[in-house]
Amino acid sequence: MKVCVTALSAGLDAEVDPRFGRAQYFVFVNTETMDAESMANPNVNAHGGAGIQSAQLVADKGAKVLITGHVGPNASQALDAAGVRVITGVSGITIREAVERFVSGRLGTVSSEKKPVSGGVSKEDLKRELEEIKRRIAEIERKIEECES
Repeated sequence: MKVCVTALSAGLDAEVDPRFGRAQYFVFVNTETMDAESMANPNVNAHGGAGIQSAQLVADKGAKVLITGHVGPNASQALDAAGVRVITGVSGITIREAVERFVSGRLGTVSSEKKPVSGGVSKEDLKRELEEIKRRIAEIERKIEECES
């Protein structure tokens, strides 16, 4: 799957740019191979409509997911219309870390119904993760009981 991550500079080791429409760079990453293509954002100095223009660019490049810090309402509508899933609340980590967290399910979709908590993970995602941990603990306890009997 191709994802787009906003970046302060080019490459997988760049830090996530918390801005979308005026991000310095967009890094497009193939999640299966971690191959990356970086491009300077041509809309960084736009007088208006940077978010909508950037949304169109992301969609045109074939990204299915956008990972960033914040997306404005107009850009959010454009991305939604283009079928691009948006993950916000991500900053302070590298592009590589963001993509690895996404692939492992540690970044969640944030919408108006889901408020982000630290690291861009929604409360609902944390609840699901907790339930999975509880399920695993119960499974391990059953195996221990089997070994003791």
